Amino acid sequence: ARKRIDLVQQECRRLHDLLDDFLNYARVRKLQQVPTNLNMQIDEVLDFFAPETAAANIVVERFLDPDLPRVLLDREAFRGALLNLLINARQAMPDGGQLTISTQAKGDKVAVRVIDTGHGVSETTASKMFDAFFSTKPSGSGLGLPTTSKIIEAHGGTISVESEVGHGTQFTIELPIPARLPADV
Repeated sequence: ARKRIDLVQQECRRLHDLLDDFLNYARVRKLQQVPTNLNMQIDEVLDFFAPETAAANIVVERFLDPDLPRVLLDREAFRGALLNLLINARQAMPDGGQLTISTQAKGDKVAVRVIDTGHGVSETTASKMFDAFFSTKPSGSGLGLPTTSKIIEAHGGTISVESEVGHGTQFTIELPIPARLPADV
């Protein structure tokens, strides 16, 4: 009887997590975008995630353009999107590796690149990554990357992926630079 109760509790937790993922994906909320130093947001997320990367034997390299223009961000939503990419990168490198985060101004956009040296995925898998409910993980909901994509698109940006089996994956986020923002305070 105890085994059955434990199994039911485990299944309830899994269903609860799946429902949370679905609600996050389906939720439509108005973004509270404010002028933001993107590099500072990235640094804060990487600092928060540092215990995870250290425990997984992952070396983090930061190449953040010091002259990067500010962008309009809903900080909470963007942090969630970036954190999801970092979690995926950690899972792709179970034996450790290198995680590189870079920023760069590109015309009227800024680019954020998240590059891991993990196992990579096939072109077919990469083409489905942003489809709702597609997952290569046995316990995955298939909503993490679609939610990330929705958040980036809600900011007027785009997200793309390049991957090669055995050589890692690169996600590139491009966000628009607003026409005029006041200087950093």
